[in-house]
Amino acid sequence: MRPGVTAVLVSLSLLVLGAAPGRGSEPPLPERLADTGGGTQLITAEAPRPDATAGTVIWWDRRDGHWLPAGSAPARFGAGGLVEGSSRTQGTDTTPTGLYDLPYAFGIRAAPPGTRTPYRPVRQNSWWCEDTGSGSYNRWAEPLPADCRASESEHLIAYDPQYGYALVIGFNYDAPVRGRGAGIFLHVDGKGATAGCVSVPQDAMLRILAWADPARRPHIAIGTAAGATALTRY
Repeated sequence: MRPGVTAVLVSLSLLVLGAAPGRGSEPPLPERLADTGGGTQLITAEAPRPDATAGTVIWWDRRDGHWLPAGSAPARFGAGGLVEGSSRTQGTDTTPTGLYDLPYAFGIRAAPPGTRTPYRPVRQNSWWCEDTGSGSYNRWAEPLPADCRASESEHLIAYDPQYGYALVIGFNYDAPVRGRGAGIFLHVDGKGATAGCVSVPQDAMLRILAWADPARRPHIAIGTAAGATALTRY
């Protein structure tokens, strides 16, 4: 691991543990970002380099003009690493970097107590359409539309434990570009790297759902510690 990457990760660890920064220490990660979405809650998902499949998720609160860590967890990323969101190609198993909103939550299991984010229960006929030829591309579909092939979509109930609890990441969501990618979520860990989503242990997902407050406009910033996909670019 490069020295610069190590320094960033150590800095993040100290913040999460509540250690007092020493003289000359870098400010908290959100304060080094170009944009945090304008709200007072933020999730950062950072990998050490573009080809990494693991990193760290930290969720932050902005209070009294400063960003303070509220919790952290180990994260997994796409099996293909991370790539700039605006140039991503569907089917590459890459996690898109960038700053995104979190439209709503969903899950195979009932919404945990304290969840304030709108929460959709997964049913037997719940799908996420990823067929580039469908009018429902990159949308929840219930039931699956006739123009959306099952072979090109995700049958949500089949992904357990991953979709036990999840948050939709607003990548390519508001005005979908066909072929850029669909179905990017923050969800519970599976057995290994993801197909492009960000995943965390189930206990962390539960804590994030209890923490997230739509009134505070939470966003997620995904990136790497340095380089063209550096988190601080967003």
